[in-house]
Amino acid sequence: MLIKIYPENPNEKAIEQVADVLRKGGLIIYPTDTVYGLGCDITNHKAIEAICKIHGIKPEKANFSFICYDLSHISDYIKPIDNTTFRVLKKALPGPFTFIFNASHAVPKMLSSNKKTVGIRVPDNNIAREIVKVLGNPILSTSIHDEDEIIEYSTDPELIYEKYQDLVDMVIDGGYGDNVPSTVVDCTNGEFEVIREGKGELEEYL
Repeated sequence: MLIKIYPENPNEKAIEQVADVLRKGGLIIYPTDTVYGLGCDITNHKAIEAICKIHGIKPEKANFSFICYDLSHISDYIKPIDNTTFRVLKKALPGPFTFIFNASHAVPKMLSSNKKTVGIRVPDNNIAREIVKVLGNPILSTSIHDEDEIIEYSTDPELIYEKYQDLVDMVIDGGYGDNVPSTVVDCTNGEFEVIREGKGELEEYL
């Protein structure tokens, strides 16, 4: 199913429809403030396994992010952080960053058995955040990659739908996506270490 949702003012009924698909263990492709993401409800093990199958990886080896609604949502899934880190997050989020933290016990075991860390995102995109808000828990997420050597990420939702319609339950058309991923920042040691340069400029918030 391809569903159109406008990011400026997401339709409540459409958002509820998406959340319902996730609650039933479905997979969705949805827009963020960077690239389009493939996601599922983090509490649904079968859905997580289905995403891993699409990517050809084992759950415990996967580098997935959790899409959260806001900072209070994040605190459930990470170990306590210091005030300096919190202040930076408050300034930088919502925004195009993935912050890696030490995982709390709330993170599903199948995802943290080896690494004990979790990547957290609060994208500056109303569609993604409203879905999480209505669902009531984060979306497990990974980027949609393209086989094209020049274009690393698919940006056209209709082309994404053509490619993935048999693999996922719903593709959300939220307009053209970006082809620059989030900036990944490792915060597990109390420092801010950029491990992938992306769309976000961390220096602005330090």
